Amino acid sequence: MSNNLFVTIILPIRNESAYIEKALNSIYQQSYRIQEIEILIVDGMSTDNTREIINRFFTQHPALKIQILDNPKMIVPAGMNIALQKAKGDIIIRVDGHCIIAPDYVRNCIDHIQQDRVDGVGGPMASIGETQMAQTIALGMSSPFGVGNSAFRTTSGRTMLADTVPFPAYTRQIIERAGFYDEELVRNQDDEYNYRIRELGGTLLLADDVRSSYFSRASLKALWRQYYQYGYWKVRVLQKHPRQMSLRQFVPPAFVLSLLASLIFLLSSKFYFLSFIIPFLYLTLNVTASLFTAMKNGLKNLFLLPVIFAILHLSYGSGFLIGLLKFWNRWGDKIGKVPVRGAVK
Repeated sequence: MSNNLFVTIILPIRNESAYIEKALNSIYQQSYRIQEIEILIVDGMSTDNTREIINRFFTQHPALKIQILDNPKMIVPAGMNIALQKAKGDIIIRVDGHCIIAPDYVRNCIDHIQQDRVDGVGGPMASIGETQMAQTIALGMSSPFGVGNSAFRTTSGRTMLADTVPFPAYTRQIIERAGFYDEELVRNQDDEYNYRIRELGGTLLLADDVRSSYFSRASLKALWRQYYQYGYWKVRVLQKHPRQMSLRQFVPPAFVLSLLASLIFLLSSKFYFLSFIIPFLYLTLNVTASLFTAMKNGLKNLFLLPVIFAILHLSYGSGFLIGLLKFWNRWGDKIGKVPVRGAVK
């Protein structure tokens, strides 16, 4: 039955020369009939040799239906909107140029959509690294202490309904109802889009047999920037969909505020020693979590993990607080920059 469905795989990318061939190989190796798959690569005007790699891959695999589209705005939601207007698939899957999908990814997604009658499906995402630094960062990003109860990063062995899923496969019908992505959101555009789907009564499934791997950032600076942006743009998601938020997303900004309060207390009170309570408690939790994580995954990660955990929490929390200041006057804006012209064809 699933063989009758045409599939569009969308890759919004920019400067992915290090990983794009791996991503395309994982699509080419799908157990689903490659003749029933089209690949729309939306390039954010890459300045490296990403396009040359794609063209070479296409030459080597002429059976693939690959189309490269320009994305002058250079951000993911704009790229998704460009591709959605070209997509012909009954099923539309968003894949990252920074990831690889399992050989049965497409087939399992379609099977779940048909058998479980859901509108979208994704699965657990394994963070992996190609250097020691990247491997330790991947451990931090897969730890409950690092990212809280983010199901697709920390849950395995379960299939369940979820608020959001990575690299989702959607039915064409639900995309036609949900419309375009919000082009304001440099980050968190998937969370916002998935919440809109759920507001429409749609359902999303986190399926254990839908597997993908994501290449984590390879430097502390890149990790800080990534999670700072997650926190910063989460404010706009909060303003648009307050009920989309969970407690774990408020913990990092509360932690940053508590550190600022501790600093003020240190400088202004004769009971300055009380200002060390919050930092001491956090340091204790951080070191304990780092030790347990390293004992399970290799003690060579022990010395970097406390730094990585701190970056995850401080960058997200700082970004969130800066976002609150930046978007202080946007609480009434529930639309953002979702294009209203035209329709998803």
